[in-house]
Amino acid sequence: MNVNQKTGDRGTIDANGTSPIKNVLSIGGSDPSGGAGIQADLKTFAANGVYGMAVISALTAQNTRGVKAIHCPDPGFVEAQIDCLFDDIQPAAVKIGMLANANIIRRVAARLKHYRASNIVVDPVMLSSSGHRLLNPDAVETLVHELLPIARLYTPNLDEGVCLLGTKPPNSRQDMLVMAAQLQTLGQCPVLLKGGHLPGSESPDVLVDKAASSHWFCSRRIDIPHTHGTGCTLSAAIAANLAGNNDIIDAIIKAKNYLSIALIGAKGLNVGTGTRPLHHFVDLWR
Repeated sequence: MNVNQKTGDRGTIDANGTSPIKNVLSIGGSDPSGGAGIQADLKTFAANGVYGMAVISALTAQNTRGVKAIHCPDPGFVEAQIDCLFDDIQPAAVKIGMLANANIIRRVAARLKHYRASNIVVDPVMLSSSGHRLLNPDAVETLVHELLPIARLYTPNLDEGVCLLGTKPPNSRQDMLVMAAQLQTLGQCPVLLKGGHLPGSESPDVLVDKAASSHWFCSRRIDIPHTHGTGCTLSAAIAANLAGNNDIIDAIIKAKNYLSIALIGAKGLNVGTGTRPLHHFVDLWR
């Protein structure tokens, strides 16, 4: 151990009493193929320099070709996992993915409120890329009214925006901006609406904050089929950067840069025969 560091009951701290490595928690579903969900989050956390932890709120049987089955643990067990972690470790950020049903959402929201969790990033996982429903329809209202108001940011894609608002999908950036403003009002917290499904050579995302101010993040569309887990990866990377005391805009910029590198590097992997995953460690494995 470095002489300038000492060990406490909550981890290694430096001489100034601050931890050099932040702890970040993911609450979500397991993807046994490793490309999305908890597995993608933990890889993303590691690649972005934070220590990753996980609470499993759903189990899926899936591969690169789609989701075959879903099993949800008892909500009390999800709560027990959260209590056990917060009793010992205070995360600097929390990323939330697949919660599956209203009872689990209520338990998760209640425990995070109890522990005054900070830097909560909600990825409202509602549909898989193969079209499998991952959130019960009757749970949407619970998500909106109990979980989103305690979030620092939530990150729906266009299809999830349609599900949340019951509207038609946007066809332009102006339509996206209108949808994002409606989603911000709905969730009572800043929203990053992801425009990856919008036609065109660019992939535009738009942030609308509580003051109704907007900020666009536009990048060249990466024409590659290896997109399994892109939503999970982006929101996990944002959480990792928020844990490092970045503001939301800087956290999103860094996360999108990381996502682009992982997408481009995905051609170096040979995983499955369907929609293949990103390469979360492309910079480390070169």
